[in-house]
Amino acid sequence: MEPFVTLTSKLVPLPNENVDTDQIIPARYLKVTDKQGLAEGLFAGWRYLPDGSPNPDFVLNKPEMQGRKILLAGDNFGTGSSREHAPWALMGWGFRAVISTRFADIFYNNALKNGLLPVIVDEATHRRLFQLVEAEPDIEVTIDLPSQTLRLPDGTEVTFPIDGFSKHCLLKGLDQLGYLLEHMPRIEAYEREHPPRFDTRVLVRR
Repeated sequence: MEPFVTLTSKLVPLPNENVDTDQIIPARYLKVTDKQGLAEGLFAGWRYLPDGSPNPDFVLNKPEMQGRKILLAGDNFGTGSSREHAPWALMGWGFRAVISTRFADIFYNNALKNGLLPVIVDEATHRRLFQLVEAEPDIEVTIDLPSQTLRLPDGTEVTFPIDGFSKHCLLKGLDQLGYLLEHMPRIEAYEREHPPRFDTRVLVRR
């Protein structure tokens, strides 16, 4: 995974509340077991018209939204069934962080494990961000993971929570396997100092 330290970006506003994982990535896109091509299905029910053409009114289809890396989502984002494809699709489009007042637990954990940072803010900050974007669509905010702060255009800094393990992995660009491999020298040293009490290669015959 790509390390996440600081990120400055314009925002993609999506005020819809209670967006579930099937709206993020519809079930018909779940046939794949890797991340390739999932960006095409991101918010497919809203991005495309019945004839398959792009919906010009949907925010992701607006030319000025291309290249933005932070999604400003409505309350309670990521509800519904568990699917890693949801953060995969968001990251495939280019998002590295999602800001909301609340995330469904399973989505929140899946996002962290896959390098997507969910930023929880209070309702007043959330409301202010939407007001700022409405007044000036090209405002930028900065997410600083080491200090766990979100910096608004006027310099105001708001802190957000994250557990220590997930923070370490994001800063280093590690998934859970990568975290274990990071400690391989210590694991090997332990194995050398604590030899097995029996040889598992020997077949026991009765």
